[in-house]
Amino acid sequence: MAGWLWLRCLFGPSLHRIHRPPQQPRPEGRAGRRGWDYLPRSLERHTDNILGWASALWSLSYYSSPLILCYLYRKGYICSSKLVPVSQYVGTVLVCLLGVACLRGWGRWRNPEYLQFVSILEETRRNHTPNNKKKLASYDFDFSHWPADFSWKEVSNPKFSKGGVSLLKPEPKHRGATDSLLNSVRTLPCHIISYLVAHSFGRRMLYPGSVGLLQKAMRPMLQQGQARLIEEYDGQRNKLISCDGNEIDAMFVDRRGERGPNGKTLVICCEGNAGFYEVGCMNTPLDGGYSVLGWNHPGFAGSTGVPFPQNEANAMDVVVQFAVHKLGFQLNDIVVYAWSIGGFTASWAVMSYPEIRALVLDASFDDLLPLALKVMPESWRPLVTHTVRQYMNLNNAEQLCRYQGPVLLIRRTKDEIITTTGPEDIMSNRGNDLLLRLLQHRYPKVMTEDSLRAVRQWLAAGSQVEEESVYIGYEVDDDWCMSVLQSYQTDRETPFPWSVGKYTEQHLHIRRHLNMARKYMRNFETTHCTPLPISEFHMPWKL
Repeated sequence: MAGWLWLRCLFGPSLHRIHRPPQQPRPEGRAGRRGWDYLPRSLERHTDNILGWASALWSLSYYSSPLILCYLYRKGYICSSKLVPVSQYVGTVLVCLLGVACLRGWGRWRNPEYLQFVSILEETRRNHTPNNKKKLASYDFDFSHWPADFSWKEVSNPKFSKGGVSLLKPEPKHRGATDSLLNSVRTLPCHIISYLVAHSFGRRMLYPGSVGLLQKAMRPMLQQGQARLIEEYDGQRNKLISCDGNEIDAMFVDRRGERGPNGKTLVICCEGNAGFYEVGCMNTPLDGGYSVLGWNHPGFAGSTGVPFPQNEANAMDVVVQFAVHKLGFQLNDIVVYAWSIGGFTASWAVMSYPEIRALVLDASFDDLLPLALKVMPESWRPLVTHTVRQYMNLNNAEQLCRYQGPVLLIRRTKDEIITTTGPEDIMSNRGNDLLLRLLQHRYPKVMTEDSLRAVRQWLAAGSQVEEESVYIGYEVDDDWCMSVLQSYQTDRETPFPWSVGKYTEQHLHIRRHLNMARKYMRNFETTHCTPLPISEFHMPWKL
């Protein structure tokens, strides 16, 4: 029995914190705290530090391996006579690290708190009952050891196959058979380079939150944020298995039993490219009293995989399925809220599940390509275009136009990330293009050249005073605009695009389009990364 426990401690997960359930009495010396950090004893602490440093050095050597190999080759170290001593040295290091790991297991075995935790973990693996899961939820530990709570296979009639969910693909260029073969041979080097770029530094530039070193640096902050969600909001951590086999780390806060009108609405949050649910945009709807479901991108924190568009969409799909089939929400009770690059998975969700009630996009963009071209050399334009379209095609506007429900776009007037020329040029904010694409799709007969010019003038307003000045200058009558739209909807009840305004005079087109622009977009005078206060979070306008 003692040997079995020692093996469990040796191969067990790292324990970070004990979340004390509300009914559990406070332990002595820890009065006034709802939970406490796990305190390893001396042997476990020192050996854990050694293994942690070894892991960090391995990560550094992995990312810098091309430079290291080039240096070793130039110095003549890569040859058979010198590789043998190096392999012996590496073997010695591995044996020493194995010994350190055994000592860490011994230190854990001598700690009663860890022994209790590993016993609960094993019991939960054998018998995954709600009671055992509740006990296990009192601990924060390495998420790879957390038992799965929901899988895409549990849906009786899954919407998509194991190959992955459906994505919108770029339009293919039609050529003859001979031309296609010659073109494939001619562009083969570009395809190879694009693949290497996308799967090396390209993906890490686009999603820096997936870099292990950044996650290690942020680990104390993430653990603190997770403790707050569990101990203050009674959050429930869950592991979801998507159709590509990735494990998705999700957090659910249930407000349905509380007083207030918002608890029955579930807000699913989609984070930015360096955002985590522990410290991300979940806090905004939480402050508004909503039920909230947050999740981490593949490769972020507890989630496995890499955040390519297909994996992102697969993850979003299992999150929506989990909300419906496990948590018991209807699709028309769900609002999807996204910040920045999270607009891709959010727009995919409402495109694929059109019954979702509403979509809120904060500081998001229409298409990744203009932003990618901004940060890369001009000479790389063909390569960047090919790489984005083939491997990182975040086509938010195209997906958004396939959704029929209410939409709210929040534009940061001092945004320095999704502008193509700089935060001082508000017209280079790609949120403008997202709004224009949406209006042009939904109301094509109203979007004439003159009305487009008026909307751009309204978008160029740098403050609320200037915005109101443009609005008043065109004598926009909100009541009249709404009455026209309501009359059209009552008579036809047709999906977008609408032909409303087909026979209307030009000055009325302008007024109507300005009115709709202000309904679909709200300005927030701040930078890209400022947390959105609850005062700026609104349910989208619905006719």
